[in-house]
Amino acid sequence: MLWVTWQLPALFLTCFAAATLLPGGSEAALLALSASGDYSNLVLLAVASLGNSLGSVVNYWLGRLALHYRHHRFFPVSSKQLDKAQEWFSRWGQYSLLLSWAPVIGDPITVAAGVMRYNFLKFCILVTIAKTLRYMIILGLFQQFWV
Repeated sequence: MLWVTWQLPALFLTCFAAATLLPGGSEAALLALSASGDYSNLVLLAVASLGNSLGSVVNYWLGRLALHYRHHRFFPVSSKQLDKAQEWFSRWGQYSLLLSWAPVIGDPITVAAGVMRYNFLKFCILVTIAKTLRYMIILGLFQQFWV
């Protein structure tokens, strides 16, 4: 009984951590809970999407924080490179946020959005759409082929 009480918070935290720069994935936890049948897929989708999206919000704010150190010697990007990246991001950034769900590249994209001072509301909308669609596809494929 205690395990059932902690399943959704554990899923939330797993999805949250998976969206940050920490290594890890959330799909196994999501699919295990789906297979258990203890919760509807809609509830699991909401919890996983919220956790994963909020993890990306942390990345965004880490990017914003990192920008305060751009004039320090240890900052990994020169001012010229940063200007060039800002130009690229202003042109393609919103589209790249739709890849925020992707392994390896998704987390750095969300950090870059913060560094580039991308509109926070637009960031939240695009990232939430991308991450929710990914979980919808994962749950849909799981239901179609394994359950």
